[in-house]
Amino acid sequence: MLNFISFGSGSCGNCYFFYNEEEGLMVDVGIGVRTLKKHFHNYGLKLNQIQNIIVTHDHADHIKSVGSISKDLNIPVYATDLVHRGIERNYCVRAKIPADCKKILENGVPVVTGNFEITSFHVPHDSLDCVGYKIRHNGLTIVLATDMGDINDDIRQAISEADYLIIEANHDENMLMNGPYSQHLKQRVSGLFGHMSNKTCGDVIARHASDKLKHTFLCHLSEENNHPELARITIEQI
Repeated sequence: MLNFISFGSGSCGNCYFFYNEEEGLMVDVGIGVRTLKKHFHNYGLKLNQIQNIIVTHDHADHIKSVGSISKDLNIPVYATDLVHRGIERNYCVRAKIPADCKKILENGVPVVTGNFEITSFHVPHDSLDCVGYKIRHNGLTIVLATDMGDINDDIRQAISEADYLIIEANHDENMLMNGPYSQHLKQRVSGLFGHMSNKTCGDVIARHASDKLKHTFLCHLSEENNHPELARITIEQI
């Protein structure tokens, strides 16, 4: 059985882990190494269960510790060439990914690591590059799509194939517009290269998910402009 854990989701740090008794795949390492070690200890896991890392984009809340973990444990890191370039020049990543651990992904081209087949696809966000992932494992398709201000055909297609969907429900539109953010930040978050609202998330699932979808995980919720129960109710109603 494949297990899924979110160790962090949101502007404070993003890190997800898929694993079973044989292998483990981590998505993003945007939390501190000490925090990650604490989570692994609490779940009865060991860091050597991380066999591969895939990265969505080069913002600090997704890559803070990717270099340290990769370097210390000699773990391959898969990302597009542009994402790797962004990691290299991000001053928040103090330890860089070793050259022999860098693995380049091309969007739409599957890569097989163990029993995982990983395919990246482009999502619109204000980073050097940003991707979602279609992860196939023993006949199941898991789709992870976060940090996106708009929807494109690749996202629509991926969601239609998902057995399990991990998708951004970042903000409630009214809470964002009436909240404490500056006008500039409100425009950034709600823009085409920002983040997806609860309403848009619900619309996307309703329009593009198929009957095979078994479960949806809502992620990257804003602490200031959303609430888990509000996100769930809004999306369920749509």
